[in-house]
Amino acid sequence: MEYDQIKYLPFGDRGVVVEFGDEISLEINKKVRSMYLAITQQNEPNSELRTPNLKGIISMNPTYRSLLIEYDPIIIGYSEIVSALKEIETKIQTMILPEPDIFIVPTLYGGEYGPDIATVMEKNNLSEEEVIAIHSGTDYLVYMFGFTPGFSYLGGMDKRLETPRLENPRIKIAGGSVGIAGSQTGIYSIDSPGGWQLIGHTPIKIYDPYRQKPILHKVGDYIRFRKIDKAEYESIAEKVARNVYEYEFGVRNSEFGIK
Repeated sequence: MEYDQIKYLPFGDRGVVVEFGDEISLEINKKVRSMYLAITQQNEPNSELRTPNLKGIISMNPTYRSLLIEYDPIIIGYSEIVSALKEIETKIQTMILPEPDIFIVPTLYGGEYGPDIATVMEKNNLSEEEVIAIHSGTDYLVYMFGFTPGFSYLGGMDKRLETPRLENPRIKIAGGSVGIAGSQTGIYSIDSPGGWQLIGHTPIKIYDPYRQKPILHKVGDYIRFRKIDKAEYESIAEKVARNVYEYEFGVRNSEFGIK
Protein backbone atom coordinates (compact mmCIF):
# COMPACT_ATOMS: atom_id res chain seq x y z
CA MET A 1 0.00 0.00 0.00
CA GLU A 2 1.23 3.48 -0.86
CA TYR A 3 1.21 5.81 2.14
CA ASP A 4 -1.04 8.88 2.10
CA GLN A 5 1.85 10.76 3.67
CA ILE A 6 5.54 9.99 3.16
CA LYS A 7 7.26 8.83 6.36
CA TYR A 8 10.61 10.24 7.51
CA LEU A 9 12.33 7.91 9.95
CA PRO A 10 15.67 8.39 11.76
CA PHE A 11 18.38 5.85 10.93
CA GLY A 12 21.03 6.03 13.62
CA ASP A 13 22.66 9.41 14.25
CA ARG A 14 23.50 10.20 10.61
CA GLY A 15 20.74 8.76 8.47
CA VAL A 16 17.11 9.21 7.49
CA VAL A 17 14.80 6.74 5.74
CA VAL A 18 12.22 8.23 3.40
CA GLU A 19 9.45 5.61 3.21
CA PHE A 20 6.77 5.75 0.51
CA GLY A 21 4.78 2.55 1.14
CA ASP A 22 4.86 -0.99 2.47
CA GLU A 23 4.83 -3.19 -0.64
CA ILE A 24 6.69 -3.88 -3.88
CA SER A 25 4.93 -1.62 -6.34
CA LEU A 26 5.94 0.08 -9.58
CA GLU A 27 4.19 3.31 -8.58
CA ILE A 28 5.84 3.37 -5.15
CA ASN A 29 9.24 2.68 -6.67
CA LYS A 30 8.74 5.51 -9.19
CA LYS A 31 8.43 7.90 -6.25
CA VAL A 32 11.57 6.47 -4.66
CA ARG A 33 13.46 7.04 -7.91
CA SER A 34 11.97 10.52 -8.34
CA MET A 35 13.19 11.57 -4.90
CA TYR A 36 16.60 10.02 -5.58
CA LEU A 37 16.92 11.84 -8.92
CA ALA A 38 15.71 15.15 -7.49
CA ILE A 39 18.37 15.00 -4.77
CA THR A 40 21.13 14.12 -7.25
CA GLN A 41 20.20 17.22 -9.26
CA GLN A 42 20.87 19.55 -6.32
CA ASN A 43 24.30 20.51 -7.69
CA GLU A 44 22.86 21.60 -11.04
CA PRO A 45 22.62 25.42 -10.76
CA ASN A 46 19.61 25.75 -13.07
CA SER A 47 17.63 22.88 -11.63
CA GLU A 48 14.02 23.75 -10.76
CA LEU A 49 14.29 21.23 -7.93
CA ARG A 50 17.24 22.95 -6.28
CA THR A 51 16.76 23.29 -2.52
CA PRO A 52 19.46 25.52 -0.93
CA ASN A 53 18.92 24.10 2.57
CA LEU A 54 19.70 20.53 1.48
CA LYS A 55 23.38 19.91 2.11
CA GLY A 56 25.74 17.45 3.75
CA ILE A 57 24.48 14.30 1.99
CA ILE A 58 27.11 11.56 1.87
CA SER A 59 25.29 8.70 0.13
CA MET A 60 21.87 7.43 -0.92
CA ASN A 61 20.53 3.89 -1.27
CA PRO A 62 17.18 3.41 -3.04
CA THR A 63 15.16 0.28 -2.22
CA TYR A 64 11.84 -1.18 -3.36
CA ARG A 65 9.82 1.24 -1.23
CA SER A 66 12.17 3.66 0.50
CA LEU A 67 15.28 5.79 0.18
CA LEU A 68 18.05 5.66 2.78
CA ILE A 69 20.01 8.90 2.99
CA GLU A 70 23.28 9.18 4.90
CA TYR A 71 24.29 12.71 5.89
CA ASP A 72 27.03 14.51 7.80
CA PRO A 73 25.53 15.57 11.16
CA ILE A 74 28.21 18.24 11.53
CA ILE A 75 26.92 19.98 8.40
CA ILE A 76 23.18 19.39 8.79
CA GLY A 77 20.96 18.16 11.61
CA TYR A 78 18.12 15.62 11.42
CA SER A 79 15.29 18.16 11.66
CA GLU A 80 16.97 20.38 9.03
CA ILE A 81 17.40 17.59 6.49
CA VAL A 82 13.84 16.35 6.98
CA SER A 83 12.55 19.88 6.43
CA ALA A 84 14.60 20.18 3.21
CA LEU A 85 13.42 16.77 1.98
CA LYS A 86 9.80 17.73 2.58
CA GLU A 87 10.37 20.79 0.41
CA ILE A 88 11.64 18.53 -2.39
CA GLU A 89 8.67 16.19 -1.84
CA THR A 90 6.29 18.89 -3.02
CA LYS A 91 8.25 19.24 -6.28
CA ILE A 92 8.49 15.63 -7.43
CA GLN A 93 4.81 14.92 -8.04
CA THR A 94 5.00 15.94 -11.69
CA MET A 95 8.60 14.86 -12.26
CA ILE A 96 9.25 12.91 -15.47
CA LEU A 97 11.83 10.17 -15.07
CA PRO A 98 14.37 9.68 -17.88
CA GLU A 99 13.79 6.88 -20.38
CA PRO A 100 15.35 3.70 -18.99
CA ASP A 101 18.04 1.70 -20.74
CA ILE A 102 17.84 -2.04 -21.23
CA PHE A 103 20.92 -3.99 -20.21
CA ILE A 104 20.92 -7.13 -22.34
CA VAL A 105 22.30 -10.24 -20.66
CA PRO A 106 23.28 -13.10 -23.03
CA THR A 107 22.40 -16.33 -21.22
CA LEU A 108 23.10 -20.01 -21.82
CA TYR A 109 20.20 -21.94 -20.27
CA GLY A 110 20.06 -25.47 -18.87
CA GLY A 111 22.57 -28.32 -18.70
CA GLU A 112 25.61 -27.76 -16.53
CA TYR A 113 24.96 -24.01 -16.71
CA GLY A 114 21.43 -24.30 -15.30
CA PRO A 115 21.34 -27.40 -13.08
CA ASP A 116 17.98 -26.54 -11.50
CA ILE A 117 16.00 -25.81 -14.63
CA ALA A 118 14.43 -29.28 -14.35
CA THR A 119 13.05 -28.28 -10.93
CA VAL A 120 11.41 -25.18 -12.43
CA MET A 121 10.00 -27.33 -15.23
CA GLU A 122 8.55 -29.93 -12.85
CA LYS A 123 7.16 -27.38 -10.39
CA ASN A 124 5.34 -25.47 -13.13
CA ASN A 125 4.55 -28.28 -15.58
CA LEU A 126 6.58 -26.65 -18.36
CA SER A 127 9.05 -27.90 -20.93
CA GLU A 128 12.59 -26.56 -20.97
CA GLU A 129 11.83 -24.58 -24.11
CA GLU A 130 8.80 -22.99 -22.41
CA VAL A 131 10.83 -22.03 -19.32
CA ILE A 132 13.46 -20.38 -21.50
CA ALA A 133 10.92 -18.61 -23.72
CA ILE A 134 8.99 -17.23 -20.75
CA HIS A 135 12.10 -16.18 -18.82
CA SER A 136 13.77 -14.48 -21.78
CA GLY A 137 10.53 -12.91 -23.01
CA THR A 138 10.21 -10.30 -20.26
CA ASP A 139 11.94 -7.01 -19.47
CA TYR A 140 12.76 -6.90 -15.75
CA LEU A 141 12.81 -3.60 -13.86
CA VAL A 142 15.86 -3.04 -11.65
CA TYR A 143 14.26 -1.96 -8.38
CA MET A 144 17.40 -1.89 -6.23
CA PHE A 145 20.88 -3.27 -5.61
CA GLY A 146 21.87 -5.35 -2.59
CA PHE A 147 23.27 -8.61 -1.18
CA THR A 148 26.51 -8.33 -3.22
CA PRO A 149 27.90 -5.52 -5.45
CA GLY A 150 25.81 -5.35 -8.60
CA PHE A 151 23.19 -7.89 -7.52
CA SER A 152 19.94 -6.52 -8.94
CA TYR A 153 16.55 -7.02 -7.33
CA LEU A 154 14.30 -7.37 -10.36
CA GLY A 155 10.56 -7.07 -10.78
CA GLY A 156 8.24 -8.51 -13.38
CA MET A 157 8.90 -12.24 -13.50
CA ASP A 158 6.05 -14.28 -14.98
CA LYS A 159 4.13 -16.16 -12.26
CA ARG A 160 4.34 -19.31 -14.37
CA LEU A 161 8.01 -19.61 -13.35
CA GLU A 162 7.58 -19.21 -9.59
CA THR A 163 9.69 -21.82 -7.77
CA PRO A 164 10.71 -22.04 -4.10
CA ARG A 165 14.31 -21.54 -3.05
CA LEU A 166 16.56 -24.52 -2.45
CA GLU A 167 15.97 -26.20 0.92
CA ASN A 168 19.74 -26.35 1.40
CA PRO A 169 21.58 -23.34 -0.08
CA ARG A 170 24.81 -23.89 -1.97
CA ILE A 171 28.04 -22.78 -0.30
CA LYS A 172 29.33 -21.28 -3.53
CA ILE A 173 27.55 -20.17 -6.69
CA ALA A 174 29.56 -18.85 -9.63
CA GLY A 175 29.19 -15.21 -10.55
CA GLY A 176 27.04 -14.89 -13.66
CA SER A 177 24.61 -17.61 -12.59
CA VAL A 178 20.97 -16.80 -13.40
CA GLY A 179 18.44 -18.05 -10.89
CA ILE A 180 14.86 -18.06 -9.64
CA ALA A 181 13.67 -17.80 -6.05
CA GLY A 182 9.96 -17.60 -5.35
CA SER A 183 8.58 -14.85 -7.58
CA GLN A 184 11.97 -13.29 -8.30
CA THR A 185 14.74 -13.82 -10.81
CA GLY A 186 18.25 -12.44 -10.71
CA ILE A 187 21.93 -12.79 -11.56
CA TYR A 188 24.68 -13.60 -9.08
CA SER A 189 27.14 -10.76 -9.66
CA ILE A 190 30.11 -12.46 -7.96
CA ASP A 191 30.94 -15.88 -6.51
CA SER A 192 28.88 -16.21 -3.34
CA PRO A 193 26.67 -18.56 -1.30
CA GLY A 194 23.05 -18.73 -2.40
CA GLY A 195 19.82 -20.65 -2.42
CA TRP A 196 18.27 -19.75 -5.77
CA GLN A 197 17.30 -22.32 -8.39
CA LEU A 198 19.91 -21.97 -11.14
CA ILE A 199 18.54 -22.03 -14.68
CA GLY A 200 21.40 -20.57 -16.70
CA HIS A 201 24.65 -18.62 -16.78
CA THR A 202 25.92 -15.49 -18.49
CA PRO A 203 29.54 -15.13 -19.62
CA ILE A 204 29.56 -11.34 -19.11
CA LYS A 205 30.73 -9.60 -15.95
CA ILE A 206 27.78 -8.11 -14.11
CA TYR A 207 30.20 -6.48 -11.66
CA ASP A 208 33.84 -5.67 -12.35
CA PRO A 209 35.71 -3.49 -9.81
CA TYR A 210 38.46 -2.84 -12.38
CA ARG A 211 36.08 -1.50 -15.02
CA GLN A 212 35.56 2.26 -15.35
CA LYS A 213 31.92 1.63 -14.50
CA PRO A 214 31.94 -1.43 -12.19
CA ILE A 215 28.15 -1.78 -12.58
CA LEU A 216 26.93 -0.97 -16.10
CA HIS A 217 23.21 -0.70 -15.33
CA LYS A 218 21.41 1.38 -12.73
CA VAL A 219 18.26 1.45 -10.66
CA GLY A 220 15.33 2.18 -12.95
CA ASP A 221 16.86 0.40 -15.93
CA TYR A 222 15.58 -2.91 -17.29
CA ILE A 223 17.37 -6.23 -17.79
CA ARG A 224 16.54 -8.52 -20.69
CA PHE A 225 17.92 -12.06 -20.89
CA ARG A 226 18.91 -13.13 -24.41
CA LYS A 227 19.16 -16.86 -25.09
CA ILE A 228 22.50 -17.96 -26.58
CA ASP A 229 24.05 -21.32 -27.50
CA LYS A 230 27.32 -22.88 -26.32
CA ALA A 231 29.35 -21.52 -29.25
CA GLU A 232 28.24 -17.93 -28.63
CA TYR A 233 28.75 -18.38 -24.89
CA GLU A 234 32.37 -19.39 -25.44
CA SER A 235 32.93 -16.59 -27.95
CA ILE A 236 31.60 -13.96 -25.54
CA ALA A 237 33.59 -15.42 -22.63
CA GLU A 238 36.77 -15.17 -24.68
CA LYS A 239 36.08 -11.52 -25.55
CA VAL A 240 35.25 -10.70 -21.93
CA ALA A 241 38.56 -12.25 -20.83
CA ARG A 242 40.40 -10.00 -23.31
CA ASN A 243 38.31 -6.94 -22.30
CA VAL A 244 37.07 -6.44 -25.87
CA TYR A 245 33.45 -7.51 -25.48
CA GLU A 246 30.94 -4.79 -26.38
CA TYR A 247 28.14 -4.89 -23.84
CA GLU A 248 24.64 -4.69 -25.29
CA PHE A 249 22.14 -1.99 -24.46
CA GLY A 250 18.79 -0.96 -25.85
CA VAL A 251 16.22 1.76 -25.17
CA ARG A 252 12.90 0.54 -23.88
CA ASN A 253 9.81 1.55 -25.79
CA SER A 254 6.56 0.44 -24.17
CA GLU A 255 4.89 -0.10 -27.52
CA PHE A 256 7.65 -1.56 -29.65
CA GLY A 257 10.02 -3.19 -27.14
CA ILE A 258 13.70 -2.63 -27.79
CA LYS A 259 14.73 -0.12 -30.42
